[in-house]
Amino acid sequence: MRELLIKQKQIAFFILAGALSAAAEIGSFKMFSVFLPQIFPGEYNFYGIHFPLSNIFSTGVGIFTNYFLSIWFVFQRGKHSKKREFAYFMGISVLSTFVSLACFQIFFRFFYLEHIDAGIFVFSREILSKVSAILLVSVLNYTVKKNIIFNG
Repeated sequence: MRELLIKQKQIAFFILAGALSAAAEIGSFKMFSVFLPQIFPGEYNFYGIHFPLSNIFSTGVGIFTNYFLSIWFVFQRGKHSKKREFAYFMGISVLSTFVSLACFQIFFRFFYLEHIDAGIFVFSREILSKVSAILLVSVLNYTVKKNIIFNG
């Protein structure tokens, strides 16, 4: 019973850390997607890839936020050294970044063809695609990080 409660606590903290990381990622994505196209006009559509730099930079912000929240609140240190743990975390994060970027492109091109007006707030296609990609990749991230990186 105690292990079940600890597991549920860990999942709750993972969700909280993920939500905070997602907020940092989405907020920075919004900032980058507004300001980077003023510097790099191809940011809107770079050979068919929409907002590539905004996605990469904001994903980096989300990864670093998630790493520090994960080691402080979610997972206990595993059997790996801090350097190896960080390297594994970053390696998995880079892989999941490519998955997230691909998911973003799929959502942006095929699923969210218009914005959603929620009355007091309008969700742009970019934000809807980013949020959907984050949610999809977060399940993969939890499983891999729990079983491979922080498996002590």
